[in-house]
Amino acid sequence: MAKGPAALSTLTVHVNGEAMELSAGVSISQLLSQLEITTRHVAVELNLEIVPFERHAECILADGDKLEVVTLVGGG
Repeated sequence: MAKGPAALSTLTVHVNGEAMELSAGVSISQLLSQLEITTRHVAVELNLEIVPFERHAECILADGDKLEVVTLVGGG
């Protein structure tokens, strides 16, 4: 395992089952932006708990977190 400041600057999370490397300190809002999800109509589950939209900016991701991200689509 790497040591030193570089080891602390990245983390790995799993988004919809896919491993993704991120910079440390990334919030759910920033992750959604990186994934180019710009709609407010999105459901995010973090480690089996739904995170309300209002908390996306304050919820900082940690190494090993598991997220499910689902966008809502309207139609008839």
